[in-house]
Amino acid sequence: MVNSFQRFVLYASLFILLIIAIYAISEQQWYLLSLPVGFIFGFSLQKGDLCFASAISETIMFRDRSKLFGFWVAIVTSMIAFSIISLLGWVTLNPKHFFWLAAIVGGLSFGIGIVLAGGCISGCLYKGATGNINSIMAILAIPIGIALVEFGPLTEMNKFLNSFVIKGDEGTALSLYYVTGIPYWILSLIFLLATIVFMITRKNKKEKSKQTNKSDKNILFRRWKPWIAGIAIGVIGAVAYITSATTGRNYPLGITHGVLQFQLILTEKSSNLQYIFSKNQQQPKTEVKSPANNPEPIVEKKKINVWLVLNVVGLVIGAFVSGFSSGTAKFLPKEPSQTFIALLGGLLIGIGAGLTGGCSIGNILSGWALMSLGNFVFGIFTIFAAYLTTLVYLIGIKNQ
Repeated sequence: MVNSFQRFVLYASLFILLIIAIYAISEQQWYLLSLPVGFIFGFSLQKGDLCFASAISETIMFRDRSKLFGFWVAIVTSMIAFSIISLLGWVTLNPKHFFWLAAIVGGLSFGIGIVLAGGCISGCLYKGATGNINSIMAILAIPIGIALVEFGPLTEMNKFLNSFVIKGDEGTALSLYYVTGIPYWILSLIFLLATIVFMITRKNKKEKSKQTNKSDKNILFRRWKPWIAGIAIGVIGAVAYITSATTGRNYPLGITHGVLQFQLILTEKSSNLQYIFSKNQQQPKTEVKSPANNPEPIVEKKKINVWLVLNVVGLVIGAFVSGFSSGTAKFLPKEPSQTFIALLGGLLIGIGAGLTGGCSIGNILSGWALMSLGNFVFGIFTIFAAYLTTLVYLIGIKNQ
């Protein structure tokens, strides 16, 4: 049963988020809206237990496609939502370019990593927020993997892989609507109708879901079906797109660089960081004065998009509040060998995400919703690598 304190924590959190949203809108501090956006995102992920890695593994091991379908519903919902806000002129659709070799190599690394870690980046964040020690260990390693690509010894490899790019006329990013010539909103409707037809025609198998709080009928406290969580995530993705664009980041949900930049805030000197709050922010002029006989190297400041960082913080808080309010947040210790494997998986996830500039959220949820051909390739190779790793690692362990 949900006790009064758990209810208080949930409702108090929602009230605080409402105050933050009102302040952000009234003072035009749009980046602050990423905190409630991230909160709802993390809350929905945890309620639906919607992790891309788990979705693939459970499809292979248990023939349970509910989470995979829930992720697809999130993509299609995002398509419809993006169509609406783009037709209204609120955002400009911005699919990623087709870096085909980076998508292949990064997808393979990412796919292997998510199985070893037991979750993608968003999955590790919401699982770690509710006490999964393997996910916590993976999250510690993920930004290290990203940093190896962004600033470390894999930087040259990253430049090489991303030199293989296919572009359309005048450098246009290759997308499904660019290649076919069919307007984005029409393709979105086609995907929506196909999804609805699939839902209607498929066999209605009644699956008894284990709910922690069966007696509590309030939707805020019980477990959600994956497709319901998918709809919520798709809708919040559109809000993320609108608010993110105000900071100069013309893209919907994404957490890879938010995780990296949060680590930079903790580990780098503040003088080496440049915080970005809005797209109209004037860049500070840096003047380096040093004695001529003792020149100091000029350190380029690392940019911190505050929207991205607050989005990650909101995700973790939202996931914790969701798990705590339903009584599912608790510390889950694991075997030391599993924890080590999770660390290795987190490193591979970070490398894969760094090479491709995104994870299953930025490259698959948002990328597929924007119909980017490069993100389709990344997703295919991620699924392929995760499939093989599940067969070799997870099923291999199960059969021992």
